[in-house]
Amino acid sequence: MLVVVLALLAALSNASSSVLQRRAAAEEPEGGAGLRQAARWLGRVLLRPHWVAGAGLLALSTVLQAAALGRGSLALVQPLMATELLFTLVVGSVVFHRRPDRGIWLAFAALALGLAMFLTSADPIVGRSTASAGLWTMAAGAALGAVTALVVTARAVRGAPRAALLGLASAISFALTAALLKEMTGRFPDGLGALLASWPPYATAVAGAVAFLLLQSAFRAGTLAASQPALTLGDALTSVVLGWALFGEQIMLGVRAAPAVFGVMLMGVGAAGLARAPSVSGSWDAASQRPGTDSVRPVP
Repeated sequence: MLVVVLALLAALSNASSSVLQRRAAAEEPEGGAGLRQAARWLGRVLLRPHWVAGAGLLALSTVLQAAALGRGSLALVQPLMATELLFTLVVGSVVFHRRPDRGIWLAFAALALGLAMFLTSADPIVGRSTASAGLWTMAAGAALGAVTALVVTARAVRGAPRAALLGLASAISFALTAALLKEMTGRFPDGLGALLASWPPYATAVAGAVAFLLLQSAFRAGTLAASQPALTLGDALTSVVLGWALFGEQIMLGVRAAPAVFGVMLMGVGAAGLARAPSVSGSWDAASQRPGTDSVRPVP
């Protein structure tokens, strides 16, 4: 239960961070075209109280996620982080005074029910706290190969398919980042000095940066509705695989496989529906929206 609470608080903090930073961007008038004007606009946005508060919440989210991963399985924590979409809908609707319609609430219910069905059916079991260098080499190689293949394939297509492929590549990278973060928490007992002298902190930073850049590419390639389902499901399912391969985590299959698969399908439908909500996608009402202010995205 503590792991669930920590993961949900991390998702809530992430969602609130995104909404506040988007609010800061929406409040600042566009300064015109050009690199110098863009830099000045960004500098003003970064000084706004809403953006500073959002940055603090983002840091808090990382701490909460690390705490959850240190106590629970990767296969449990990462799917729970998908609730960030639900929290973004609620918090964004309050901050920007946008009441969701019935279709959005149905998508909300689909994602929540699908997540509950998947986690209840899979029932992830905690494994080891760290993984061997050999397992990390194989897992990182497989993840890198999959991301490279998806990026190369995405270059050959346009529109929604490209956004979906890049979204999936980003999801794999985010799942790998979470796995590396779990490795770091497993090494905390060795002391901070030993941790900083090892490779996981730096690999985590690199994997996180790659995931973020791929996500921005996915958003430029197509709509959020095209990339979000691949991102949500890809992160959750890749985390299950990495948890099993690296840390020996187990999930229940057998007769529970059918409701687990149905839950994953509901999560996909819900994620696609929520991606169209203004409070999730960033397409706020005309009174509060400014050009170029919908590019900030919450980190999974």
